[in-house]
Amino acid sequence: MTEPLLEARGIVRSFGHVQALRGADFTVNAGEIVGLIGDNGAGKSTLVKILSGADVPSAGEILVDGVPVRFENPQDARAAGIETVYQDLALAPDLDPTANLFLGREVLRPGLLGRIGWLDKAAMARQTADEVVRLGVNLEDPAAAVATLSGGQRQGVAVARAAMWAKKVIFLDEPTAALGVVQTQGVLDLIHRVRESGIAVVLISHNMQQVLEVCDRVEVLRLGERVAQLATEGTDVEQLVSAMTGGTTNREQGR
Repeated sequence: MTEPLLEARGIVRSFGHVQALRGADFTVNAGEIVGLIGDNGAGKSTLVKILSGADVPSAGEILVDGVPVRFENPQDARAAGIETVYQDLALAPDLDPTANLFLGREVLRPGLLGRIGWLDKAAMARQTADEVVRLGVNLEDPAAAVATLSGGQRQGVAVARAAMWAKKVIFLDEPTAALGVVQTQGVLDLIHRVRESGIAVVLISHNMQQVLEVCDRVEVLRLGERVAQLATEGTDVEQLVSAMTGGTTNREQGR
């Protein structure tokens, strides 16, 4: 049996007397788009921070390809092939898409010029153009500052940056929350193209209809624990809401 690409087992995270996670589990397999849902306070954000290295659990373990790992910081998670796109996108608004894709990972010129810190802007621009074409991101002016782009284009830049560096999993936190209908569909199409490139995607969203439309499977958190794993095929919004609110527990489908 193939090991899950990324797995959390019994994750506990306490903040003083408050337990945000009470032994939460989570699984994503290769080639999947998995929805991660739960009501406010269910522990979604805390779990994502732990799995992306932005926080450290009080107890429990994380496994990548079946091997236990410990993420002390986001760099550890990135080294394991895991990237995260948060709601604020973490883009530098005054820089163009190329500079944002390579922010903190700049390519230096070969030879002496590189040793003294000169950037290979042409190489970075070529790689950016290739990534944009591969993922179908629509950028009318690749040299424009990110601040001048539409919401959908900015989201596309953030996802393209994650897809360029991720080797295994991308977490997308509410990627369509501030977008219109057309821009939302563009981002959903982009999610499918990322999966087709061989990277698993975890979609964190409050939009149940979108989750059912895009995801293969849904994992439900409630009060800091995973309470359901549902295959989207044959599942409706009412069942998702029931699982989130306590009407359904420990239900597993499509595994």
